[in-house]
Amino acid sequence: MHPTKAVTAAVAVLAGFLFAAPASADTGLDRFYDQRLSWKSCDHPRLDPLGAECADVTVPLDYTAPQGKTLTVVISRIPASDPAQRRGVMLSNPGGPGGAGLDTMVDVREAMTEDVRARYDLIGMDPRGVGRSSPVNCGWPRGFGLQSAGVDAASYAESIAQQAELAARCVATEGERLRHINTRNTARDMEVVRAALGEDRISYFGTSYGTYLGAVYTQLFPERADRVVLDSSVDPERYGPVGMVQDMGPANEAAFDLWADWAAGHDGEYRFGADRAAVRATVLDLVRRASERPVRLGEFELDDHTIPMVLFVGLDDPRQYQQVANQVRLLLDAAEGAPVQPTPELAAVLDFMLAARPSDNSAQMAIMCGDVDAPRDPNWYWRNIEASRASQPLFGAFAGNITPCAFWPSPIESATEIGNSVPSLIVQSTGDTRTTYGGALAMHRALTGSRMVTLRDVPIHSVFGRYPNDCVYAAVNAYFRDGTLPASDVTCQDDPGRASR
Repeated sequence: MHPTKAVTAAVAVLAGFLFAAPASADTGLDRFYDQRLSWKSCDHPRLDPLGAECADVTVPLDYTAPQGKTLTVVISRIPASDPAQRRGVMLSNPGGPGGAGLDTMVDVREAMTEDVRARYDLIGMDPRGVGRSSPVNCGWPRGFGLQSAGVDAASYAESIAQQAELAARCVATEGERLRHINTRNTARDMEVVRAALGEDRISYFGTSYGTYLGAVYTQLFPERADRVVLDSSVDPERYGPVGMVQDMGPANEAAFDLWADWAAGHDGEYRFGADRAAVRATVLDLVRRASERPVRLGEFELDDHTIPMVLFVGLDDPRQYQQVANQVRLLLDAAEGAPVQPTPELAAVLDFMLAARPSDNSAQMAIMCGDVDAPRDPNWYWRNIEASRASQPLFGAFAGNITPCAFWPSPIESATEIGNSVPSLIVQSTGDTRTTYGGALAMHRALTGSRMVTLRDVPIHSVFGRYPNDCVYAAVNAYFRDGTLPASDVTCQDDPGRASR
């Protein structure tokens, strides 16, 4: 069956089901809130050495029908290092959406001072549909639901067919369950976890998409939020498969320019060109050539849908400039016919994007498409792509491209409107390529009880636990330790030598 016809048929089937928005009352949920957890070994190489344990939490598939089908959400717990100082629990989410979160707090814990580790049981969680938590498995032929539209209308037509096929596979394999994999339900799951742990309130650390999840939780359950840190924040008004992705275009073009300056300074080694314009021309020509003849790199073939995504993955951290340059050099050599193999780092990226190994990331689309509806007309996306090419020659075709959400069943409930005064600390770098600085400012405005810590002039996504900075780390640790937000917003400067190390 043609992909578009398959999607139409599958959506028609789902449209036959009646879905109501969850009621405000939690009638019938007592059995979930009152469940007793059975802790056991996590059987996880990063968690087990820290003495962590894991537990299965039962949650309703549909919170409007709690007597119906259930899902299993798996959580981990790294105990507070000093029971005498223990304050409570800190839940977490690593982003994605669709990121597995059982071991999120392993790295975050390394950034915490000992007096913060002493105060909290650190709770990791694979959200519903992800990892060990009743995972979504659409059986995609590739791993990633986002791609570049390519260089021309013919490439864009390929994208339309491919994205429609991904949606059709999800609808066919997941059926009714698919529409209950969304952020509002994950926030409700967090509330079940809180109750099952016997806690009156929870603290929270979320990064990237995890900031949106945290904000949704504070919106739905404001009285249950304790100390909340949102690192690299989503714009709550633009979250979803369109606005949030569109915002990545200019940010990634700016990050590419910084990398191109670095690469031009190493022209003797990489031979991309002696200035920014020459480096950009070299890469754009590589993408154009790949549209005509895919670049063979080991077992992988990379075309104009894929090569911009390799750069997108690498440009979220200035410490990866050399790695990105090595990857581009390999691609250029392969385009000339050299029999080259990908580096282990690049092979891992290509496995994920092109081969769906070790598994696909269909949960990401399930969550985003389940949260926010997307325009259905392919021509709408094409007009945006063409309008962006002059200012975003490398990433505009990615940022404006059609996604599987254009072929997805509509969400069962409206997206959450964020606007509350729950205290929180927002951490953001000005050069973030995934969740832009403007988005964090919007989250700051929506959360009127928040303070913001800005790391200036660094194109880094996710700061605390990933990119050491004394100023940022001190602010986060002080808040988790004492519960005191800064008196006003804080601006932190980077160590100027860090990116080159």
